[in-house]
Amino acid sequence: MAMVSVDEPANTRERLLEAAIKLLASNGPEGLQARKVASEIGASTMAVYTHFGGMPQLTEAIVREGFRRLDQQLSTVEPTRDPVADLFALGLAYRAHALDNPQLYRLMFGLSMPLPRRGTRRNLLTAAGVPTDLAEGQTAFQHLVTALTRVIDSGRTRKEDPKRAAAQVWSAIHGYVLLEIAGFFGRDGRGVEQVLQPLGISLAVGLGDTVRAATRSARAVQRRAVTFQGEGQPGNTTPRR
Repeated sequence: MAMVSVDEPANTRERLLEAAIKLLASNGPEGLQARKVASEIGASTMAVYTHFGGMPQLTEAIVREGFRRLDQQLSTVEPTRDPVADLFALGLAYRAHALDNPQLYRLMFGLSMPLPRRGTRRNLLTAAGVPTDLAEGQTAFQHLVTALTRVIDSGRTRKEDPKRAAAQVWSAIHGYVLLEIAGFFGRDGRGVEQVLQPLGISLAVGLGDTVRAATRSARAVQRRAVTFQGEGQPGNTTPRR
C-alpha cells in the first residue's frame, strides 16, 4: 500500500496518471519520465514511486486507462435491430478512440515502447480466448465478441466461433486505424467512405452476408452518423443514437 503524506492531496495518483497521459499525447513516449510527470502536478519525483512503484507500473496504469476509455467509447454504440450495422458502428467508435488518442493507442498495443509486463499481451487463439490479462482490455474486446455473436445468431452470416470472427474484424480495423493515424488515407476523413466502409462490407460478405444486405447496413450507419472534429484529425465519425 502506498504511503501518502498527510500534506499530499488525496487524488495525487489520479492527477499523476492524467498528467502522464497528457505528456504522452503532447511529447510521445519520450515524455514519460518520472521527473516530468511529477513536475506537471507540482510534486516531487518520489510521488511517482510512492503511488505506482515506478515508471513500469505507471505505464501499465496508462495502458489500463487507455482500454477503459476504449470501452467507454465502444459502449456508446447501443444495439439496434440490425446487428451488422451495429458492428459497423462499433468500428467507427473504435476508430474515433484511436484517432483522438493516437499516442495512447500506440502505447496500448506496445507499438511506441515495450509494454510493462508479459501478461499485458496474450495469445487470443488459445483456449482462454483473451488478448490480454488486463481486465480493462478483456472488457473492451468483449464488445466485438458480443457484436459478432449477435451477427452470427441473426443468420446473416454462417456459423462461426464469435471470438475467431471478432479477431478477424479486430485485425482489419486495427490495421486501418494505424494507417490512417500515419496519414496514408489523408487527413480529411475520406478514408472512412473509400476504405473503411468497403472493408467492413467485404468482411461481412466474407463471413457469409450478402453484398446487398451488408451494403444496406453500411448505409444505415452513414445515415445515423454525426461528423465531429477529433484532436488533430478532421472528419471523424461516431454513431448517433
